[in-house]
Amino acid sequence: MKQKQILRSSLQQVLQKMTQSLYEHHSKQIASILFELDEWKTADTIAITVSRKQEVDTHAIISHAWDSGKTVVVPKCFPKNRMMKFYILKSFQDLETVFYGLKEPILSKTVEMDKQDIDLVIVPGLGFTSQGYRLGFGGGYYDRFLIDYNGKTISLAFSEQLVDTIPIEPHDIPVGKLITPEGVVGINV
Repeated sequence: MKQKQILRSSLQQVLQKMTQSLYEHHSKQIASILFELDEWKTADTIAITVSRKQEVDTHAIISHAWDSGKTVVVPKCFPKNRMMKFYILKSFQDLETVFYGLKEPILSKTVEMDKQDIDLVIVPGLGFTSQGYRLGFGGGYYDRFLIDYNGKTISLAFSEQLVDTIPIEPHDIPVGKLITPEGVVGINV
C-alpha cells in the first residue's frame, strides 16, 4: 500500500533527526514508565525485539528484565513462510545480525518458547495511533503472530511516532497500551 510506504519513509526521516542525547533521555523515560505498569510487574515471560537505531532502546529494558528474574524471549523471523517464533535470550552474546541489521537469536544457543507461555509482548513499530494501531516495518510478522495471541501487548514510541491515522487493514491488531515519554496512551489504559 503506497500510503503506508510514504508514512514509513516520513517517520524514518523524523526519527533520524533525533539527537543522541534526546534519544537516550526519552528511551530512559519510556523504560521507567514501562517498569511501573502492572503488565510488566506481573509478567514472568516478556517478548521483545532487540532495538536498532531509531527504535526505543530495548537493551536496558532487557537487562532490567534479567535483573528482575524475568524470562526474556526475542523473535526469529522465518522469511520463507513469513512466520516468527520467540526464543529465550540469556545473553546478548546469543544474538546474530541478520537481514536489515536485525539482531536475532542464534538457534543453536537458544530454546524456543511456546506462544501461550509469553505473558507480555512488546510490539515494535514505526508509527502509532492513540487507539493502539501501529504501522510496522512492512513484513507483517507481528500481525500474523498476534492473531491468536491472548496475552498483553504494549508498544514503546517516541512522541514523534504518534500519528492521527494509519491505513488500517482487516488483519491489523491494535496493542493494548502505548508508552511515550509523556506517559501511557491507549484504549486499555
